[in-house]
Amino acid sequence: MSGEQGILFSKKNKKSNLKIGSFTPKNNIFLAPMAGITDMPFRCLCARFGAGLTYTEMVSAKGMYHNDKKTGRLTMTHPDEAPCAVQIFGSEPDIMAEAARVFNERGDIALIDINMGCPAPKIVKNGEGCALMRDEKLASEIIKAVVKASKKPVTVKFRKGFDRVNAVEFAKMAEESGAAAVTVHGRTREQLYSGKADWDIIARVKQSVSVPVIGNGDIRTPEDAADMFEQTGCDAVMVGRGALGNPWIFQKIVQYIYYGEHTPDPSNEEKYRIIKEHFEMMIEVKGEKTAVNEMRKHIAWYIKGMPGASRTRTEIMGISSAGKVLELLAEYFKVLPNLSYL
Repeated sequence: MSGEQGILFSKKNKKSNLKIGSFTPKNNIFLAPMAGITDMPFRCLCARFGAGLTYTEMVSAKGMYHNDKKTGRLTMTHPDEAPCAVQIFGSEPDIMAEAARVFNERGDIALIDINMGCPAPKIVKNGEGCALMRDEKLASEIIKAVVKASKKPVTVKFRKGFDRVNAVEFAKMAEESGAAAVTVHGRTREQLYSGKADWDIIARVKQSVSVPVIGNGDIRTPEDAADMFEQTGCDAVMVGRGALGNPWIFQKIVQYIYYGEHTPDPSNEEKYRIIKEHFEMMIEVKGEKTAVNEMRKHIAWYIKGMPGASRTRTEIMGISSAGKVLELLAEYFKVLPNLSYL
């Protein structure tokens, strides 16, 4: 799609007035909730680069119910990332409702999203996540309970299906149960994250419900986002794995969708600066030891495809000091680091 076509596309489909219940996001390009990834530091970066709405990692309703400190930390937010949604998961309507009530008086949480799409075996075997797509009656009871308990809009994220395709029926049920919007990932549970996402199912869901539909799956470039809008008619797109090591993707998509402009890739200096800032935030929030462990995967994503990346990843795996990691990266990116904070 050319720049001129992109501008025409944005004028036709731009959803600056998109509303999810009573909530209006900054734009219609969202960061997907991803376990072990979308913590507060990463969400802040994605918001800075243009994500219209960010989501926490999925939060256990049981953990919230029992006031588990580790679970509670997953819901920490920062003013720089506003607006932020919290995603909860569970299979018991009353406990899910209690978890939702916790967020009623929190002004930093824009909406509550219910996870009914996680394919992880440990989640599915407990009847949670995508397993709920096999039990529409229970799923409906959960949505109704959360909607009744929440003062904030409630949305539902699910997949094409579990072992059969039932996203359209599931979306209708979610709307009837009170969901203010639905997010559809165009893969079944059995596919996990393999194969190609089915955008046709997102289009079919959009045609079947009146609430906003958020499309999810295989958004890795601005052109992908434009194509999803065009092919599905969805109201917003959600970027997941395309944002790994690449918070700039939101800036790129927003500029292309809204203005028909391409933005340049970040320079090595910019990449190093953002990695360093990401690292600093991780240390502040989680401490040096945890930050070093968790940043290893982020750094691998940041430098993926760059010359010598494999050797650098291997070297980082053997380093336990944040300062030493940053020194190694500074040498790798050929920039002078400022390590005075350590």
